[in-house]
Amino acid sequence: MSSETIESDEIDIESVLGSSVERREDPSLITGEAEYTDDIQRPDMAHMAVLRSQYGHAEIGDIDTSEAEEMDGVIGVYTAADLDVPGEVPTGWLLPDLNTPSHQLLATDRARYQGDGIAVVVAEERYLAQDAADAIDVDYNRLDAVTDPKEAVAEDAPALHEWSEDPTDTEDDEEIEVVPPNQAFDWEIGNADETDEAFENAAHTVEVDLENQRLIPNPMEPRATMAEYEPGTEELEIRMTSQNPHLHRQLMAGVLDVPEHKIHVVAPDVGGGFGNKIAHYPDEALVSWCAKETGRPVKWTATRSESYLTGTHGRDHVTNAELAMDEEGTITGMRVETYASMGAYLSTFAPAIPTYLYGTLLSGQYDIPAIHCHVIGTFTNSAPTDAYRGAGRPEALYVVERLATLGAREMDMDPAEFRRQNFIPEDGFPHQTPVAVSYDSGDYEPALDKALDMVDYDDLRDRQEELRDEGRYLGIGFSSYIEACGLAPSELAGQLGAQAGLWESGLVRIHPSGTVTAFCGTSGHGQGHETTYAQIVSDELGIPYDDIEIVEGDTDEIPQGMGTYGSRSAAVGGSALATSSQKVVEKAKKIAAHLMEAGEEDIEFENGEFSVAGAPERSMSIQEIAQQAYLAHDMPKGMEPGLEETSFYDPDNFVFPFGTHVAVVEVDPETGEIEFKNYAAVDDVGPQINPKIVEGQVHGGVAQGVGQALYEGAEYDDNGNLMTGSMQDYTVPKAEHIPEMETDSTVTPSPHNPLGVKGVGEAGTIAAPQAVVNAVTDALQPFGVDHIDMPLSSEAVWQAVNDSATADGGENGGDN
Repeated sequence: MSSETIESDEIDIESVLGSSVERREDPSLITGEAEYTDDIQRPDMAHMAVLRSQYGHAEIGDIDTSEAEEMDGVIGVYTAADLDVPGEVPTGWLLPDLNTPSHQLLATDRARYQGDGIAVVVAEERYLAQDAADAIDVDYNRLDAVTDPKEAVAEDAPALHEWSEDPTDTEDDEEIEVVPPNQAFDWEIGNADETDEAFENAAHTVEVDLENQRLIPNPMEPRATMAEYEPGTEELEIRMTSQNPHLHRQLMAGVLDVPEHKIHVVAPDVGGGFGNKIAHYPDEALVSWCAKETGRPVKWTATRSESYLTGTHGRDHVTNAELAMDEEGTITGMRVETYASMGAYLSTFAPAIPTYLYGTLLSGQYDIPAIHCHVIGTFTNSAPTDAYRGAGRPEALYVVERLATLGAREMDMDPAEFRRQNFIPEDGFPHQTPVAVSYDSGDYEPALDKALDMVDYDDLRDRQEELRDEGRYLGIGFSSYIEACGLAPSELAGQLGAQAGLWESGLVRIHPSGTVTAFCGTSGHGQGHETTYAQIVSDELGIPYDDIEIVEGDTDEIPQGMGTYGSRSAAVGGSALATSSQKVVEKAKKIAAHLMEAGEEDIEFENGEFSVAGAPERSMSIQEIAQQAYLAHDMPKGMEPGLEETSFYDPDNFVFPFGTHVAVVEVDPETGEIEFKNYAAVDDVGPQINPKIVEGQVHGGVAQGVGQALYEGAEYDDNGNLMTGSMQDYTVPKAEHIPEMETDSTVTPSPHNPLGVKGVGEAGTIAAPQAVVNAVTDALQPFGVDHIDMPLSSEAVWQAVNDSATADGGENGGDN
């Protein structure tokens, strides 16, 4: 994909949609003029710090705050006993038979993960608040911990939460199912009997045990909150790093028992999110409570190490997966069992991630007649998990694409041809999968073919054989992925347990002067909404791009909104703005017909001009119509003045972007070092609003996917202590670690929204991990290495080669 950036004054209305307009967000970010939450200053502002548990699992005895309270500059010290709030941290997705433990703003009797909040300090200065928090003395009684999601439900595992009845307390012989103390849910999807039958009749099967390791999101800006309370009006204003301000307002109202209309949430400039800023945490509510309690503005900004300890983590699955095939290599069934860690408590949308966002994508791009997925969610002494870029979809496609590669090896087939043979055919859409979802559209072979051409696949395979003869090991890894995004409709989401709608709002207002302000309920934090949304509205209204302002992230400005996550912004938020723009045009058309004394059916609209059919000289611009709409001197009978419209857009279905990524690596089996030779990404996200932004999203997504594949992984020790609590221990890849990428696209519009667009923000993260792992194991085929768990460090690769050689009595190993 090559897309030259276009300055805004170089574009015309006819070409605005689909142009690589330069991002209008960037100048303030690059020059330092952007205002983040931590930049906000208020007169008489105080600062909050949180005392957090130093242990992964411990009973809490006496909490001595006397030394902290006596320190100069300390305004207040508070424990759970001081909080007069009725609510607790909420869970926003309720599965059937979900075990939901109490999650208080501050721990009371027990700390269940390292970082669990125990007390807060409000002081005149930030570092004084932290010093005072460190001066609080807590009497801990350490308990055994469990951090592995599968071991958590073992019979002898230490219990984090208990809610089952004791069978010995019953007075009759009725059997009571005893739920393991650490089990959050036991969930399944698909037909187990049909899947078992597919395996019984299979000519070939493959099986793999794999881990999708725990990851720590690393947005450039840590979480931060600044709250002010006005006692005269009883209003609470909260400025915070949020991906969904309206949702945070709604949840905060319940926790603090403050009427929702009395809470004003603003998301200033937000330095990245990746899912980390979706959830409702205790910290933001504590800041708000402290502001109300002290009568002063209060600010809290997490340190990086604090973010690592307490921000939601992602992934953390332990999985057994199997694939069944017939004699020709056609897939007949898939069977998956996963243990998914929820951490110590249920975060806002955590139950949905390893269930409805995971099990429903296990068909991938393939026509698989029988699938069964069983997921057990478990509590562990670790930070809660929730959405992380892709949220369930990367975990699913990692399983699917590892199985596809192993299936091809079992059949001795080329991995590209194995995929092609099993693709859902072009004429097979819409396609109902065995795991609930129905794919709206797709055409998978052209994306695969483009990717093969980009890496010169046939020549590359020849080169691979030549290099092996020289003792060098080239590997080619495929990832033919699919994603479900723009989650909808709300009715279905409600049936599945969502405690919120998944629609989006868009308000488009043409001012009397002819300029436009468009309000959307999404909340941008790096995606380029101010640019792409303005392109959409400009295209619909025929008003110059530079005359359109986009407003997000303010609950007092925007009617209501559901926020930004799950690659929903363009497909749902953009569609809401497009729908409102179309409504504006329809009203303007009626006014134009009235003013030009023509029938409405004779009015034509193009590029911002209304004209009478057959008489183009009789015309009015939409800006002229807007002026007349506000003057209201001569309006159609019964029509209200003004020119603005609002839509609450609720899609009929998800959208399903897809593509094929190919990673080419060289592996040194003697050192385990991996060197990228090529990376090709072909993505189909439907029509592209701004190709340069699409390209940037793909690059960023692949970078995070490569990070998971090769470098990143959160590690807890047996006591629940986070061993990777800083960037010194948790490897975030640098620019030098990311391969140069060649990108391209195919275009298959979605039939479910007015723009035909799909999501792109998570695509690279969903596609990249398995492309890299498949490439490395392809390189190591001469050594008999079929699987290595991520991250594929040089040590892990070296160990896998040597373990394989040892297992084979030294027969494998090529020239090693």
